Amino acid sequence: MKKVVFLLILILVINLTVVFAQQVRLQGTTGELIAGPINPLQQKQWLDTLKQWRLNEKKKLNYNDHEYRRPELSWVKTTFIYAQMMAHDRYFFDAATGKYTVDRYLNDLHKRYGGLDAVLIWPTYPNIGIDNRNQFDLVADMPGGKEGVKQMIRDFHKRGVKGFFPIMIWDHGTRKTAVSIAQKITLEMKELGADGLNGDTMQGVTVDFFDNYNKNNYPLALQPEVNMSSLKMLEWNTCSWGYYWPKWGVSKFDYTPGVSIYKWLEPRHQVYITDRWAINKTEDLQYAFFNGIGYNAWENIWGIWNQVPERYAKAIRRISAIYHQFPGIWNSADWEPHFPVVQKGVFASKFPGVNETIYTLINRDSIDKTGTQMWLPYKKGVTYYDIWNGVQLHPEKDEGQVSLEFTIDANGFGAVLELKNNKQGNLLPFLSKVKKQAKTPLNSLSAAWKPISQHIVAITSSNKKTSENRDGMILIPGISNYEFETTGVMIEGNELSDAIGVQYPWETHPERAHKKTLKINAFYIDRYPVTNKQFKQFLLATNYRPADRHNFLKDWENNTYPDGWANKPVTWVSLEDARAYAVWAGKRLPHEWEWQYAAQGTDGRLYPWGTKRDTTMIPPADTTRGMREPTDVNAYPDGASFFGVTDMTGNVWQWTDEYTDEHTRSAILKGGSYYHAQTSHWYFPQAQEVNKYAKYLLMSPGMDRSATIGFRCVADK
Repeated sequence: MKKVVFLLILILVINLTVVFAQQVRLQGTTGELIAGPINPLQQKQWLDTLKQWRLNEKKKLNYNDHEYRRPELSWVKTTFIYAQMMAHDRYFFDAATGKYTVDRYLNDLHKRYGGLDAVLIWPTYPNIGIDNRNQFDLVADMPGGKEGVKQMIRDFHKRGVKGFFPIMIWDHGTRKTAVSIAQKITLEMKELGADGLNGDTMQGVTVDFFDNYNKNNYPLALQPEVNMSSLKMLEWNTCSWGYYWPKWGVSKFDYTPGVSIYKWLEPRHQVYITDRWAINKTEDLQYAFFNGIGYNAWENIWGIWNQVPERYAKAIRRISAIYHQFPGIWNSADWEPHFPVVQKGVFASKFPGVNETIYTLINRDSIDKTGTQMWLPYKKGVTYYDIWNGVQLHPEKDEGQVSLEFTIDANGFGAVLELKNNKQGNLLPFLSKVKKQAKTPLNSLSAAWKPISQHIVAITSSNKKTSENRDGMILIPGISNYEFETTGVMIEGNELSDAIGVQYPWETHPERAHKKTLKINAFYIDRYPVTNKQFKQFLLATNYRPADRHNFLKDWENNTYPDGWANKPVTWVSLEDARAYAVWAGKRLPHEWEWQYAAQGTDGRLYPWGTKRDTTMIPPADTTRGMREPTDVNAYPDGASFFGVTDMTGNVWQWTDEYTDEHTRSAILKGGSYYHAQTSHWYFPQAQEVNKYAKYLLMSPGMDRSATIGFRCVADK
């Protein structure tokens, strides 16, 4: 009978082991998480299975940990709090002075959530593709050029912050480079002194990037955006993003937390949990703390501001403080997720070190958990501290075990330090700081989110009104009930519907789609966009020279336009350049609704000529990587609007209004252009229908100027 029982138990254990092994294998190939134990009583068996899987997987991969032992990349393991940021952020660059303001940017983050260890500087999407400038051109076009960028990175380094740049691996439709993306971007990072690369949309930064940084003796932290297509890539992808989303094959934030497959296979690998559109950060932060991994505090999302609410900002600050107080322990090879605890709904991980062990705990329930939380084996000479609340614990001993009592707030966090021989070091100042922070419970702080307010920039109007400066203009009659309806063509952002787009003067928050009955006074509008010939007359009359001359009239030579270009729309002019011309001409730039009314009339048409798209009314699309010049402004007279306004769509984009908020400047572009970058839907989208607009992020005149943006003027009647 005993033999039968033993065999039945053995068969059960084998079957359970197979189930666990299949669970690990399936989760490992479809996502980034290993599911936790189904039953807490099976934790030891589950953990043993995970350990065996790790051994088998490394053997199967013939795993090489060279990059994790590489001294030049040792910083990755202790880089915990990270942020993707827009290069266009007004806290980062001051357009008025033309200077990078790295200290201002970092000081704001330090004040709100304790600061950063690394930053991903993003100068490309969503503007890339408005012309054929590629990702390398846009970095070179950043204020100050390459020298300015180098100094900016040095400014980050002075503050102990590492700098990443993106790999736009999908950028095959803009200007072609002479060498591969991997080769060129590695050399660029070496030139700039940057530290890492983020592989946008990449399922693992591929081995050619690894080979190139070795060839150039410049190791870079490679960081894919989405889950790696092969675990072999973990060898050279020393960090990654954690996209714990259903669309990546993972059940988002199960009640029983999952284990990071990359962290489990290679404890020195750093993951940054990322969910840019989330407002409630609880799940992200709990998963990060449970796994001992990093967090991407991404707030400026393509010019849409998703600020971390106060409650979560304070949680980031406290998690970061614990991470940085014990920086080496989170890479422990003996990490034990789902360490047994007492209370239902509380989950813990154990991170053993040499003289200390840390237990991180998360409460998945919406009620406080009080009383005994853990039973640990009694160890002589060991002291315990609640390092989430900054107090020493005084455990009760019972039959070779000690019980630890403390409170974990609803949906909150806990952390215990087990210290050998009471080697406190600099622990007491840390505990004092933590205790002070803990006086304000996280749940007492606001978790509310609200959109950031924008305002329209006033349009300067010249007082110079003469019949001469109305030549070439068309009078648009006033209207008391114009049905202004327009929709932005931005690719992303619907998750924050109250923040995407722009906030018109009559609105309470930014929106993508807008509808308003407006009274519009009569005004004059240029029949055609301003031409090269007209702009040269302005230069000769005023000797205008912008302070930032980068890319100014880039397609001109020797202060004049090429032969045959007199009647083409002037491009490579910034919003500031266009405004200067308008003032000289006794005019101003149009509001978006004025531009649209002049193009659309009163019958709600989609195109200046009518309701149906007709490619014979506009210049042919250019889908090459070389990019031709614009067409003469009078080349398609049949495409004129009801009022006779010509060249409104399909040739060059046209500047209208500017909107600003605390962090972003953007311009409304109308009319679309002839250049259509191919190979990716991530390129700057077209808006050739008159009831659509594009939101173009502004940084500096040199960065903002484009081969496809021109303008036309209006004048008040």
